[in-house]
Amino acid sequence: MSLFEPYVPDDFDEFWDALGAEAERAPLDFYRSTGRDFDLPGFVVQRLSFRGVKGESLHGWIAVPDGLRHVPGFLWIPPYGRESLLPNAYGTRAGFASLSFNLHGHDAFHQEKYTPSRGYFAEGAGSPETWIFRTMIQNVLIAVRVLEAQLDVDEDRLGAMGLSQGGGLAIWAGAASARIKAVVSDLPFLGPMRYNLDRNAYRYPLKELVDFMEREPLGREKLFHTLSYFDTVNVATRCTKPTLVSFGERDPSCRPEAVEAIFASLPGVKELAVYPGGHDWDPGMVERNRAWLDRHMP
Repeated sequence: MSLFEPYVPDDFDEFWDALGAEAERAPLDFYRSTGRDFDLPGFVVQRLSFRGVKGESLHGWIAVPDGLRHVPGFLWIPPYGRESLLPNAYGTRAGFASLSFNLHGHDAFHQEKYTPSRGYFAEGAGSPETWIFRTMIQNVLIAVRVLEAQLDVDEDRLGAMGLSQGGGLAIWAGAASARIKAVVSDLPFLGPMRYNLDRNAYRYPLKELVDFMEREPLGREKLFHTLSYFDTVNVATRCTKPTLVSFGERDPSCRPEAVEAIFASLPGVKELAVYPGGHDWDPGMVERNRAWLDRHMP
């Protein structure tokens, strides 16, 4: 079997159904400030906190266009790391509300540079039930519910967007949540993991998983069992929402051929965009992504 092809476990759907049901049962408990908590021209940005699937406090922000109500919205999911995304041109769009939150419980505007000692890729990686990404995607699904509940957001026009880790989780959210109507996945990470670990495993943060395999008894077998439930190539086979995917021609982290494998696994309406740079934001994403959501969330 090719390293680029899906390798979905027999109980894959049961696993994801249980994961989603647990997130759906979590009480919807959120608080939104009433002032302006971040200066961004054209938007009112307010802090927004909510309870995660384990009852933990999670903190983020919501940006709503000045003077508009009942607008479409999207969840803006962070790339790998413990810092928060700040409201900017990539995390907001004209005519759209957007919500982003810190996946690790830090402040809505927390800034922190990545170091391997603060990495979390291997946390709980010995089992699909305990891997940190299971909790992270559940909290993403709860955040979609929180976005849906905002009075100035049109609950029938919700999307998910992100870059790198956020791009992978956006596809996961599109697969797991009926509330999501469209997905934008820029330079998606987290797939195909067998190829990534064989070809690009000397770079952190991915090397965190190699370190796990080397220090844990049966580490490789445990890890690849866990990854089979979360590899974006596998999860993409269940994402039927219109999905825009992109890659950078010189990206050393999410290589073009890896992103193309994720794209190939998507069964529905889809489009592949190519940018000339590496693993980073591109100005072309701003308008292209807005147009995709606008087209598929009329």
